[in-house]
Amino acid sequence: MKIEKAKILIPQFNSDLLLKKLERYGRVCYKSEDVFNKTNASGMLKTIIEKNHESVLEHEKLTMLFITDRGVSHELVRHRIASYSQESTRYCNYSKDKFGSEITVIEPIFFNDEKKRIWEYTIEMIEKNYFHLLELGATPQEARSILPNSLKTEIAVTMNIRSLRNFLSLRCSKSAHPQIKEVAIPLLIYLKGKLAPLFADIGYDMDFPETKYGKIIETNDFFEEI
Repeated sequence: MKIEKAKILIPQFNSDLLLKKLERYGRVCYKSEDVFNKTNASGMLKTIIEKNHESVLEHEKLTMLFITDRGVSHELVRHRIASYSQESTRYCNYSKDKFGSEITVIEPIFFNDEKKRIWEYTIEMIEKNYFHLLELGATPQEARSILPNSLKTEIAVTMNIRSLRNFLSLRCSKSAHPQIKEVAIPLLIYLKGKLAPLFADIGYDMDFPETKYGKIIETNDFFEEI
């Protein structure tokens, strides 16, 4: 088996242009187009958020590629409004994986050494029996019934800015599952740097250790980074 850590890939984008476009859309509501390009977008967007006029934020979106476990993906797809394209265990045959006959799993961040050894042993048994089922003639959609929540999955996610704010508000909180905080918190910190007017007001679990943060990777090509 192959063990990886969770990460998010984000296509490079023009943050200044995104903010100015949202400002322009928002000014339609107040007929204040005459001051467009004479002011900083940050002030306008801060006012929109403070007034809960967040429908304006639905005009722009971000697309990200989450590489995480299937347990996290089950929580992720509960968020609407969003679009998802996910690696399918029904059609993917892991005996024909580009890395050879092995499954790839995401390392749990919450186990000590003893618990991790139990996890690794269990995954090894699942991997062995998954391939045995395929050898016996089971189809991938049949054999997948024994695959674990730890199985690595790739899921392309597109959310408008309003939905993304909601996702981060919920999944960066203390009550969120550790494995989803692993990707949600570093994503929020990244967006606070790139799009501060849109995400500066969202808090996160400050006690969650930075050593457990997944990587956020800016890229022009998802496939070069996978």
